[in-house]
Amino acid sequence: MSLVCAISNEVPEHPCVSPVSNQVFERRLIEKYIAENGTDPMNGQPLSEEQLVDIKVSHPIRPKAPSATSIPAILKSLQDEWVSFVNPEELPHHLHTDAVMLHSFTLRQQLQTTRQELSHALYQHDAACRVIARLTKEVTAAREALATLKPQAGLVAPQAVPASQPTAAGAGGEPMEINEQVGMTPEIIQKLQDKATILTTERKKRGKTVPEELVRAEDLSKYRQVASHAGLHSASVPGILALDLCPSDTNKVLTGGADKNVVVFDKNEEQIVATLKGHTKKVTSVIYHPSQSVVFSASPDTTIRVWSVTAGSCVQVVRAHEAGVTGLSLHATGDYLLSSSEDQYWAFSDIQTGRVLTKVTDESAGCALTCAQFHPDGLIFGTGTADSQIKIWDLKERTNVANFPGHSGPVTSIAFSENGYYLATGAQDSSLKLWDLRKLKNFKTITLDNNYEVKSLVFDQSGTYLAVGGSDIRVYICKQWSEVLNFTDHSGLVTGVAFGENAQFLTSAGMDRSLKFYSL
Repeated sequence: MSLVCAISNEVPEHPCVSPVSNQVFERRLIEKYIAENGTDPMNGQPLSEEQLVDIKVSHPIRPKAPSATSIPAILKSLQDEWVSFVNPEELPHHLHTDAVMLHSFTLRQQLQTTRQELSHALYQHDAACRVIARLTKEVTAAREALATLKPQAGLVAPQAVPASQPTAAGAGGEPMEINEQVGMTPEIIQKLQDKATILTTERKKRGKTVPEELVRAEDLSKYRQVASHAGLHSASVPGILALDLCPSDTNKVLTGGADKNVVVFDKNEEQIVATLKGHTKKVTSVIYHPSQSVVFSASPDTTIRVWSVTAGSCVQVVRAHEAGVTGLSLHATGDYLLSSSEDQYWAFSDIQTGRVLTKVTDESAGCALTCAQFHPDGLIFGTGTADSQIKIWDLKERTNVANFPGHSGPVTSIAFSENGYYLATGAQDSSLKLWDLRKLKNFKTITLDNNYEVKSLVFDQSGTYLAVGGSDIRVYICKQWSEVLNFTDHSGLVTGVAFGENAQFLTSAGMDRSLKFYSL
């Protein structure tokens, strides 16, 4: 078997081998390359002349190239030999030949790299063309569907509206994007204040007593899984990412999935009531309206959608953000939505019109928001950030009134207790922190297992229990903050937990695509 130089692709006169790449080289070529670069030409690792190992072989006889076997080539070769014999000065210098070979080797490497880059660019171009074609097809289909719906709904084709005049379409059509914030009018602020006064009065009447129907801790500790449903969302894109129960009827379950769908499920009938389709990306937040057959959902597709459960369709699209929506919370009036986004803003929107009433960011922080939650009174709310901060905001003044540092990593979930005194927060630091809103300080930190992921926090309606969903499910009794329950039934990450009325049952959803119920 003949040896071939990896640089010149010719039989070497003085072969040597590189211990770095185990390749054979012509010694003078590799020495020249090492002098210029100090590396092995095949893998780029450091190489010195001292490392080269000579190969002892009999003097090689180089075969003539195929192009040199023709009659004209042989004549040319004889002529060159005659010229060299007569005038040795015209004999090409081998160093010049070496430089040409090295340059040729470098050009071959560059050609290979350029071919790979060109192949990648062509692949990206092809993929982009496919996406454009698909989107064009979807837009055409949507326009045809809209043209069909408008005559049925008695709509007039919308006219061009100046950017200064916000508008929303009526029933049956996709709402147009709102281009201007309406603002917090005195009437809206008064409405918020009146509702807060009523809620505070009701809370004082209840005092510190808990409902007689509330399940006691000793019974709660005996809860076991009683049902599991895995068919709510698509199996091809598995995962339930959000969960909520209807406050007025906790047998109605709402889920949002990685399959872009929102599903309403009846616990008693054990069947799907509605599957709501419209989001173009996964659904990460869902809320069930307490008094209407209406649900809300948010997605990284930047939209918030309002759905009619009875009609099984989208009735309003709120376009409050320019990036993915990360958090959603319904105001106690049932008329307004709070949302947080990766665009660093929180927004307060009217669900009836889809209008954004106000939109605020903390310019000094300059960080994406990861979650948002209203205080039970509705006049303040909390947001979590990607840089581990919890911020408390005054809704009427639209100002940041308090900050709770202490976590490390993005805040993943926050929850206010029913009495309005406590705030529970979780982040990607495997800990659960509890804050006293009256003293504005952290009074309890529950350190969870190593690498424990907190994805969902929720207090029951009485504020007696706190449930944590993530790597598993844990329930703590408030004030003592001791663990009374621990479930590991999910095979994937738990993304949502919720209490039934008076904690008569506990429900959970997770990345294993299942919705589970626990009770006695």
